[in-house]
Amino acid sequence: MLNFVICDDNLAVLNHLSKMLESIFIENNFDAEVGLKSSNASNVIEYLKNHKVDVLILDINLNSEVTGCDIADMVRKKNKNVYIIFTTGHLEYVLIAYKYKTFDYLPKPIVKDRLEETILRLMDDIKLTPSTFIKLNNKTIINQDEVNYIKRDGMKLVFCTDTQEYETYSSFNKIKNCLPENFVRCHKSYMVNLKRISNINSNKNTIIFSPNESCSIGAKYKNEIMEVLKNGNFTNNLDSFNNRK
Repeated sequence: MLNFVICDDNLAVLNHLSKMLESIFIENNFDAEVGLKSSNASNVIEYLKNHKVDVLILDINLNSEVTGCDIADMVRKKNKNVYIIFTTGHLEYVLIAYKYKTFDYLPKPIVKDRLEETILRLMDDIKLTPSTFIKLNNKTIINQDEVNYIKRDGMKLVFCTDTQEYETYSSFNKIKNCLPENFVRCHKSYMVNLKRISNINSNKNTIIFSPNESCSIGAKYKNEIMEVLKNGNFTNNLDSFNNRK
């Protein structure tokens, strides 16, 4: 599910924008939600530290020491994949806004048709960005960074995250070319995201994720996992594996 965050110092505009977004999600059956709406820049910054955010809608002038551009600058220094949309009634801010790899600029007052046009274009852009998002069907989109592992369950594949499981009718052969190199087969029924590994128990042939998730390593795949860990950028996981030999 895509997580949207909105920040605007005007409560009336904030609530109206949130309601329009939720209406667009429902009408188009998009797998998305407004995770946070706030008029306080500090609240947004704190939320960004502890939550995965996919789309950030920011008023440029927040009538505080922190501007929407300041928030965007903080985000861009850590994450280049977040979609940033600016809103403002001040046209002179437009050129400044696009400095932060802005997806779109919405002049105020914001109308639903213009907002929906932007959201539809954003969803189309996500479909063309497999390196960041995994599209299970026409309506369900997952951020690949949230997936711990993928398990086969009959004719289905189940994408397992810390908070939710997503099912789709598919096979490992069909999806393997759509996934980045950090997704590796570790068992006939499992494909693991190496970047999400917390530890590996060699004795029990188990891969451990935080907080309490785990999956098995198949005997025929064990050497492949070790080889990838040795040659890739996953040295912390390799140390954990070696310590449990």
